Amino acid sequence: MSVITRSALEASPLADLHTIASELGIDGYRRLRKADLVDRIIVQQGGEAAVAAATNGDGGDEATEAPKRRARGGRSSRSRRKDADEDAIATEDEAVEEEIEAEEVAEVDVDIEPVGDSDIETEAEAQERPKRRSRGGRGGRDRDRGADRERGGDRSGDRDRDRDRDERDAEPAQREDRTIEGTVELLPNGSGFVRLTPPEPSDDDVYVSAAQVRRCELVSGDKVGGPVREPRRSERYPSLIRIDTINGRPADEVAEGTHFDDLPCTLPTERLALGSEDATLKAIEWLTPIGKGSRVAIVGEAHAGKSEALKRLAGALKPIEGLEVHVVLAAVRPEECAEWRASDIEPVASLSLAASADAAGQAVERAVDTAKRITARGGDVVVLIDGLDAVPPHAARRALAAARNVVDGGSLTIVATATAPVGGETTIIALDRTLTRTGRFPALDLVASGTLRPELLVGDAGADAIAQARAQALG
Repeated sequence: MSVITRSALEASPLADLHTIASELGIDGYRRLRKADLVDRIIVQQGGEAAVAAATNGDGGDEATEAPKRRARGGRSSRSRRKDADEDAIATEDEAVEEEIEAEEVAEVDVDIEPVGDSDIETEAEAQERPKRRSRGGRGGRDRDRGADRERGGDRSGDRDRDRDRDERDAEPAQREDRTIEGTVELLPNGSGFVRLTPPEPSDDDVYVSAAQVRRCELVSGDKVGGPVREPRRSERYPSLIRIDTINGRPADEVAEGTHFDDLPCTLPTERLALGSEDATLKAIEWLTPIGKGSRVAIVGEAHAGKSEALKRLAGALKPIEGLEVHVVLAAVRPEECAEWRASDIEPVASLSLAASADAAGQAVERAVDTAKRITARGGDVVVLIDGLDAVPPHAARRALAAARNVVDGGSLTIVATATAPVGGETTIIALDRTLTRTGRFPALDLVASGTLRPELLVGDAGADAIAQARAQALG
């Protein structure tokens, strides 16, 4: 073949250089960088002197034009097809090609057999090879890893990774077969944990998502069982895959119970006996009685004592046997948050005045949802909400509407503070700011206060006494 100058070689595509190197019988040309390949071709042609002589002679033009003729397809149809294949290969990023070739030269032994025309890769192979490499080159590196192992190379890190991968592949079936049973403890955000050694937490506790809690209507204290999976890389605790049993019964049977909103309900008929010597609480107990399932609003202007009345009411309700008391601080002063935490009743949610309306609404809804699940199973719950004004109006109405006395079942009582009644209350406790500021207790505004159908809670005689007290207040 004709002698080709360095400048012509450097201007030629890498595919053309591979073809020239193949014709010259250069060993291992595919593993050489482009610059090194040009040098090998020059040497194979007889060195720079031979190239210069050929360039000054008659063959110079022919040599210079040789790559161009090849590119134009001046050979047989088979050669033209090969040139088209090689042009497709040459469109790949040469920088990526050279980097990969350099990596292969460093990793693979130099003892390589001569490569002939039959070893030129096909178009499909050429197109697939860079894709495989761009996805991480796993195939080639895995083969190299295997060759290194056969040669006795030290690949302890690779062996560890392979072993870890094999263990991960073998573990899913084993992990899913592992089942646990424990006691549910819900968190303020709606999710929870299955405590395996209640009431103390442990590293073996299993996480329960908020979706599973809602779907199965779980409440704190439920005993659940089901399969678990081990924690993933970013997780600390194992997670419950599904809930098979709840309190010894199949989860499907529990979940298929009557929806809370469809439970039959009636007006409150059982009064909550506060049994306190506090003047305000005694007035509330007898003049504005609260029953199981009541919808109560403590209303009044700023500094009328609404939050203080709610706090005292919580202290009186807490000792009642069989009654669960949940406190939600939707929007209170930071000092009041600290006072509640220091008391015997830990709020299920504590939000200061800085919290947004949406955050306050979500905290109230979560507490009410938990109370609904307890009520649906026959429990009695009182939810005390301080700062209903900070909750969006629709969320406030939903919270109050949840209160009910279930026929032959549990009860959900809602007591909330607000500037004015929201609507639909069965009991309104109105506080007089003037009486509170002057220290005259009880500070009830009897005219604005009242209970719907009080005779159901205190009897006819008690209802008459309430009417007389109100008449005296008006006189």
